[in-house]
Amino acid sequence: MLNSGLLPLYFIIRFAVGPNGVISGDKKIPKECFVKHCDQRRKYPVLYKLEFQAAVKVETHSCRHASKPNNKEKNQNPKCIAYDYNRVVLDQLPNVPDSDYINASYVDSLLKPNAYIVTQGPTENTVNDFWRMIWQENACCIVMLTKTFDFIKVMCIQYWPSAKVNSENYGDLNISVLHEEELANFHIRTIQVVKKQGTNEEETRTLLQFHYTEWPCHTCPFSNAILEFRRRMRAVVGSRLQHDNPIVVHCNDGGGRSGVYLSIDANLELAEEEDCYDVFGYLKTLRQSRKGMVETLVINQYKFIYDTLEEFVLCGFSWFPVKELSQKLKQKSMKDIETKLNEYQREYQQICKMTPRFTIGDCAGGHRGDNREKNRDVLIVPPDNFRPYLTSFQGNTFTDYINAVFVDGYTKPREYIVTEWPIKHTPGDFWSLVYDYECSAVVVLCLPPRDSQQYPPFWPEGRHSKKYGPVFTIDHISHNHYANIKTWLFRINKKIVSLTELMAGVKAPPRTVQLFQLTCWPLGHRVPTSTNSLVELMNMVERWRQRIDYGPVVVVSHDGRGRCGVYCAANACIEQVIQHGEVDVFQAVKTVRRHRPQLIENMTEYKYCYDLVLHYVLHYLNKDQKEKK
Repeated sequence: MLNSGLLPLYFIIRFAVGPNGVISGDKKIPKECFVKHCDQRRKYPVLYKLEFQAAVKVETHSCRHASKPNNKEKNQNPKCIAYDYNRVVLDQLPNVPDSDYINASYVDSLLKPNAYIVTQGPTENTVNDFWRMIWQENACCIVMLTKTFDFIKVMCIQYWPSAKVNSENYGDLNISVLHEEELANFHIRTIQVVKKQGTNEEETRTLLQFHYTEWPCHTCPFSNAILEFRRRMRAVVGSRLQHDNPIVVHCNDGGGRSGVYLSIDANLELAEEEDCYDVFGYLKTLRQSRKGMVETLVINQYKFIYDTLEEFVLCGFSWFPVKELSQKLKQKSMKDIETKLNEYQREYQQICKMTPRFTIGDCAGGHRGDNREKNRDVLIVPPDNFRPYLTSFQGNTFTDYINAVFVDGYTKPREYIVTEWPIKHTPGDFWSLVYDYECSAVVVLCLPPRDSQQYPPFWPEGRHSKKYGPVFTIDHISHNHYANIKTWLFRINKKIVSLTELMAGVKAPPRTVQLFQLTCWPLGHRVPTSTNSLVELMNMVERWRQRIDYGPVVVVSHDGRGRCGVYCAANACIEQVIQHGEVDVFQAVKTVRRHRPQLIENMTEYKYCYDLVLHYVLHYLNKDQKEKK
């Protein structure tokens, strides 16, 4: 293949075939050349495969301790076990054979020896050993990359106390959770570990656990989310704790996902120091340190490492402290002399380049014959992996489809469901969506003309109940109308029509939802006539959600694309301002466009997100903070 001309010359130069037929890499990639390096791999995807196969053909080491009969049951996956030469050796417990073994390995970073300890997720048999290791090695933090339960399988037991329990004992260590912060893709827990030294003596340590919750098996996470996760971790480990002690990293078996995260973290650390990357070389280091690190190309884990590092090169850190907001917006409006673009335009162009493209196959549900008429626009169809499936049975002619997509918020995944104004035969599907997903609020961002055939009413505006479809009846409970904002409180009643459910005695309890409508955003206008009203609407929705359980918010616009992205992105930015005193509109918009690329569909909407955040900071932030205190 190398001689056929199918592979570029630079690859032949970069790699040399040794006498034993093994391909070996040599040079690190300068930061300024990395994007071109990735472009070449997109053009010739076989390079990933060749590079990966070369990197994993490294000399293996003995695993004598991991293979002992007493220790075999301590390993979740026999393909991911510790080598003898770099395994973590626990202090031997008296009269307990092989109690020095835990399936954990010391792993170097690209700058520091033994920077990490990679281990499997604790099991019922090994959880005490896990905490013994944390204490013995004086770990500076724990990075957890798996859910506890995934794909009908326990990936890792919950080795910290639940919210209902103050503390739990693991051997002679007492573990308690002092604080937990929830973000859309990960949680940060402050854990206190207390060890009894004698009769009345105790030693107490505190460490952080960074738990990435949105990385299922056999998939890859979103690059910008994993970069934000790593930024939060390094903000603590890199400064306050000075990174003197090892970082404990685990997924379910201490293999694929752990290897991916270490590759990203170590290469970003190298780039900060030396302005270069060494993805291939570090994969060899990982494979020489532990079996199974970074899984095969079947799930594109190796490619994901390149993609994530490339995203960091292109985007860097786009956040800034909220106190710099006014100054930053002035800078962003200034045009570059050479490109004739200001910073807003440059950012939006970058987002458009990096927005995913979905094929008809990705959106097969919306293109099915029986669903095609449920879309206002055949070009605006949700991908199957990210659309809500309707579960209420309404008759044999109804399907599970509605033209809607999940959108992540700042603190919760799938916090919003974006959808279009229902057409003549889909109001029943709309109320099924609200009922099935226990949505707390519906936000309508448009005011169509009265008696419009194109935008038929889908809620009772009077005080009478109204039926939508064969199953759902909506009762009016109350309403309040303000300047530019109307609100209604509705009760959703569902009738059971499925024979199976009727025979099983299934009951459908009524549910309550509040509907908010913004009336100062006429059709044809790119931004509302009152920014203050939109921000006040956001605050009203948040206050309502605080009173009830935080269910998803359904966000409706006339076409399911315009306006909705502004609402979701600005909300995420405002939450970031409140929780962390930071602004990052760029990443918020990137996140909003993950599942529906048409959200934030023009430069006007993009810049308006900044204006919304600025308005909130100037007029609401201090007031809201005082109310919370």
